[in-house]
Amino acid sequence: MGAYYYDLNTYFRAMFGERVHKLTVDAGFDCPNRDGRIASGGCIYCNPQGSGTGLHARGLSIREQLERSKAPVTRRFKARKFIAYFQSFSNTYAPLPILRKAYDEALAVPDIVGLSIGTRPDCIDEDVLALLSDYARKRLVWIEYGLQSAHDRTLTAIRRGHDVRCFIEAVERTRNRGIAICAHVILGLPGESRGDMLDTARLVADLGLEGIKLHLLYVIRGTPLAESYHKGAYRCLEQAEYADLVCDVIERLPPDMVIQRITGDPHPRELVAPAWALEKKPTIEMIHARFEARRTRQGSRYRPPDARPG
Repeated sequence: MGAYYYDLNTYFRAMFGERVHKLTVDAGFDCPNRDGRIASGGCIYCNPQGSGTGLHARGLSIREQLERSKAPVTRRFKARKFIAYFQSFSNTYAPLPILRKAYDEALAVPDIVGLSIGTRPDCIDEDVLALLSDYARKRLVWIEYGLQSAHDRTLTAIRRGHDVRCFIEAVERTRNRGIAICAHVILGLPGESRGDMLDTARLVADLGLEGIKLHLLYVIRGTPLAESYHKGAYRCLEQAEYADLVCDVIERLPPDMVIQRITGDPHPRELVAPAWALEKKPTIEMIHARFEARRTRQGSRYRPPDARPG
């Protein structure tokens, strides 16, 4: 375990006995919150590439993307095992044969030892879960569900297109299939207080998920959030605020939950604000310094539901 929380590198080393890297895949999938099935505008913060690389639009196959990503990581970190991370948009949002073809292509690449599938909780069904469960018999499989907030009023405000109950039901349907579940949570969403964000931490903790990713809400060009920011209707978190909130959240999570990420990676050309979002290493160092000053770590404020008073 890391000094203050159970990080992804520690988890991978415990499972595989060596360093493992996630390699991002853009498979060209869409999102029901953008293509008109639910809405056409997407979430207020989502960029046109859905946090993806754009490599699919440039004609690179899944195999080509993975081989291209492997080389520099292998040279720099001496990594020999990799996870194919389907990141861009909703990666269970396609007919089953198309999904199977994409996942099979990734798993056929040498040294790919598992899949991580980023998606929405309203984009799964029994057939998709059965497919992922079948892969999980032989490979490591994570599914990453976007929650963002435990408050329906916030999900409505950010135009998320689903409610909290949808997320909980997706988690319950995914359990006991050999698939590890990760929740995506955003800190600094419009109108949310520290208490609101801690409510989200408690929900994730109580659901007993295997992992969580924490993201800073940063402003990307061309998004509805950027319009609000320029009008003065949205204020970004300060770096110190964010560091404190990350510690607040992690302290309330079970000690065995994998903290897959504690901040994001905005593209410099897309970022509007805050400028400090580009300072990943200093931000992580500040978070670690906060833990040190508090003399706390992951789980120090966690209480199982049945151990709480009342």
